Amino acid sequence: MGLVLPLAALVCSALMTACVRRWAVKKNFVSRPRADRYNRNVIALGGGIAIFWTIALFLLGGAFTVKYVIAAGRLPFIDASIAQHTEGFLDKLPDLMIVLLAAAILHFTGLWDDKKNLGPYLKLVIQFAAALIAAIFADVRVEMFIENKIITTALSAVWIVLMINAFNFLDNMDGCSAGIALIATCVLMTAAVRSGQVFVTGMGAVFAGALAGFLLFNFPPAKIFMGDCGSTVVGFFMGLLTLRTTYYDPAVGTSLYSVFMPAIVMAMPLYDFISVTALRISQGKSPLVGDTQHFSHRLKRRGLSDKQVAMTLYVATLCTGLGAIGLQAADTLGAVLIAAQTLMILLVIAIFEGTGRTEVP
Repeated sequence: MGLVLPLAALVCSALMTACVRRWAVKKNFVSRPRADRYNRNVIALGGGIAIFWTIALFLLGGAFTVKYVIAAGRLPFIDASIAQHTEGFLDKLPDLMIVLLAAAILHFTGLWDDKKNLGPYLKLVIQFAAALIAAIFADVRVEMFIENKIITTALSAVWIVLMINAFNFLDNMDGCSAGIALIATCVLMTAAVRSGQVFVTGMGAVFAGALAGFLLFNFPPAKIFMGDCGSTVVGFFMGLLTLRTTYYDPAVGTSLYSVFMPAIVMAMPLYDFISVTALRISQGKSPLVGDTQHFSHRLKRRGLSDKQVAMTLYVATLCTGLGAIGLQAADTLGAVLIAAQTLMILLVIAIFEGTGRTEVP
């Protein structure tokens, strides 16, 4: 049963993506080449529609099944290991609906932006609004041993918005944002499984399946882009998973240092976000205005093909992700070595960026 959920989400997402692509081409909802974009061809937009609605349909379907089928006793043959979690799921159902509401706000705002090109500051305000809705009303908050709810709410909102923009920034070349999010989700799910978080694991499985189904059409050469209606939702759910996953649990023997797992897992998205922001500011540009100075673009100008760029990002994310998994059982020395390894991976990437060819793709 462990593979049924992500595989079903993958099939649903792939079918939706194929349908959305045909609709987008027919309706001329496409990304056209221009100075601040990488694509040199006309590519269908709207892939985020498939990602969001796959997640929404599975979560809503799951909520309906638990509340009106399992809890009502209409499936007496249901596995006892699933039935025992019914009450806890029903208690969290209002939080789930709030999370979907926040994601829907981001999705429809992104769809509007994909069509009308909204200003960056309006989008930032809406992102903070969605993040605060999730943090305040759905209790999606970082704890990290901080007891002040105002502080944890503010930190959580900032982190969620950071993730939204980090994955929005990554959505600049074929396969980058969805592929990295898929790898990071699988890594985070290892912590959720170890901590016995059934519903976080289930949400991660649906999210991973939705990403994988879309990635079938987005891996180089891409046939469709997710657009802001997808990248903001992807970033939001990455922020959600990093905040809702339990990393430190003495009952299962996890290390205290595992609370730093999200930072290690997200090393590559954060590297791209920080480096491109620094470049834009140093050039007197707004960090929120798009261009072709992202990490992936810089690799491309070093002579790598689109597939090589994507695979380089995937392997780098896997390297930091495997180190993050090791944090769950690391002592002080192990945690220091994992942190040092992550920094050295980023340093090797930085050195590579500073050498080689600088051809314009």
